[in-house]
Amino acid sequence: MPTGPQTIDEQDVDRIHAHLRGRNIVLIGMMGAGKTSVGRRLATALDLPFVDADAEIEQAANLTVAEIFSAYGEDHFRQGERKVIARLLAGGPKVIATGGGAFMNDETRAEIGRHAISIWLKAALPLLMERVQRKANRPLLSEADPEAVMKRLLAVREPVYATADIIVASRDTPHAIIVGNALKALEDFLLSENAK
Repeated sequence: MPTGPQTIDEQDVDRIHAHLRGRNIVLIGMMGAGKTSVGRRLATALDLPFVDADAEIEQAANLTVAEIFSAYGEDHFRQGERKVIARLLAGGPKVIATGGGAFMNDETRAEIGRHAISIWLKAALPLLMERVQRKANRPLLSEADPEAVMKRLLAVREPVYATADIIVASRDTPHAIIVGNALKALEDFLLSENAK
């Protein structure tokens, strides 16, 4: 995986658009991996709309994710999440940031496979913990030992995340570098796909 800054020019962006063929770009990964921050910048670089699935769920429910978890439980949240992501995937191309558990749903994963290119922002546990501790709105981490919860989630989710089309390392580095890495990886993926 490239670690330094990557640059792409207007021709590269045009080539990416052509090879997307109307598909979305979906960012997956753990909470704290930077899906929203990187997603916004990636969308800007590609001149595509950006949508945060959790924000769309909150708007549809008129409740925060934490409030949905608290009032109705995780299963109810996941049902709504599946429906919202299916709706977002229907009108591409755009960049979509998903919640950490979204890709774990078989149906959602299949829909992403049909209508999008998935990018796993892969981050190490220490970085994830540092980032998630900055926000108190993480319902899955509301237990006494959030790091133990995060380790359990990583053990279950990482093998599924690894089925993504593209893997980009999320590190403690400026977002511009991660976005550049994602752009280069996306371009390489699309060119190799087109060459088949």
